[in-house]
Amino acid sequence: MQVVCPKCLAKNRVPEERLGDAPICGKCRQELLAPEPFALDDASFDAFVGASDLPVVVDFWAAWCGPCRMMAPGFADAARARPSIRFAEVDTDAAQAIAARFGIRSIPTLAVFAGGRELARRSGAVTSAQLLSWIDQALAAGRGPR
Repeated sequence: MQVVCPKCLAKNRVPEERLGDAPICGKCRQELLAPEPFALDDASFDAFVGASDLPVVVDFWAAWCGPCRMMAPGFADAARARPSIRFAEVDTDAAQAIAARFGIRSIPTLAVFAGGRELARRSGAVTSAQLLSWIDQALAAGRGPR
């Protein structure tokens, strides 16, 4: 599988059976599958989402948004619960080009990507359990890996 490093955006090949062995980036030596959400911006979004063989769940948010801040711990919990899925955050104030490209009109907005294409989207704060259920449904419907 091709796994993109969230720190340096280097593409790393990791055998699927070794994903659970805490692989590290061949370029920057950082953990590839750290179990927490990481930030993407206008410059890194396409390089990460488009090149990853693993599904990516993106939380479009902003620092001033109360529901976004309320949902953040549940989003982090979901990242720890599904280590084979990447969880990323896009600050819509800082990454306005990506927010505009995806037509983000309300926040928080969540999107599931697999193989570089968007499979599902939903707006509004959700609990960790609701988020995981929705992700599973989106990946099953889009035939993406889990």
